[in-house]
Amino acid sequence: MSYDCFNLDELAEQLGRDRREIEKLANRGRLPGRKVGGEWQFHQAEITHWLEREMREFTDRELAHVEQRQCSDQVDSEVPVSSLLQVETVQIPLNARTKRSVLESLVEVAGRTWQIWEPATVLQAVQEREELMSTAFDNGVAIPHPRNPLPESIGQPVLAFGRTLSGIPFGSPNQGLTDLFFLILCRDSRTHLHVLARLGRLLQLTGFVDSLRKAESAQIAHGIICAADESIGKG
Repeated sequence: MSYDCFNLDELAEQLGRDRREIEKLANRGRLPGRKVGGEWQFHQAEITHWLEREMREFTDRELAHVEQRQCSDQVDSEVPVSSLLQVETVQIPLNARTKRSVLESLVEVAGRTWQIWEPATVLQAVQEREELMSTAFDNGVAIPHPRNPLPESIGQPVLAFGRTLSGIPFGSPNQGLTDLFFLILCRDSRTHLHVLARLGRLLQLTGFVDSLRKAESAQIAHGIICAADESIGKG
């Protein structure tokens, strides 16, 4: 398997899906790919973007499978979120009232790690990703990130979290307001998908989102996130 492309069998293995299901999705245009010499080829970047969209509707079991398939040596596989999140990269409250100021503030918070080498480039990439499609969910949570990895703009992968004083319009599907934000910055797609899948599982935990809204400090919010992450890792 090449680094950039999958054939039909390789993609089915990566996604944990039946080969016939993958072929049917591709034939119907629901999966990005193209035929070369009569054989399907799927580019890694396009599949990553497709998977990001699809993961919104995944069950915990399906998200766990993504974690296993995308397991990265850049994070602790048992607690991928906790291994990237620091108390210093949690901000409560996040003093922002617009979508742009939220992204600016999150990049600034992530920069406390000294791993953001080119903050202007990172901010622009995150903004461009939001312009293509909002990363906001219906539950008041958003997970902004660049469309593609930024290995030349960041050092180690970074995760930042912030909660605004009140909800702001961020483009959620139901047009609701958003007040909880997780910024993911990674050097490669595998690490990005690994962390994104675990965050998706955290958001499905009963009471997790409500607990974050009640957290009175960065220390408390950090503890809530890490405890939830650990509970899944031990599950």
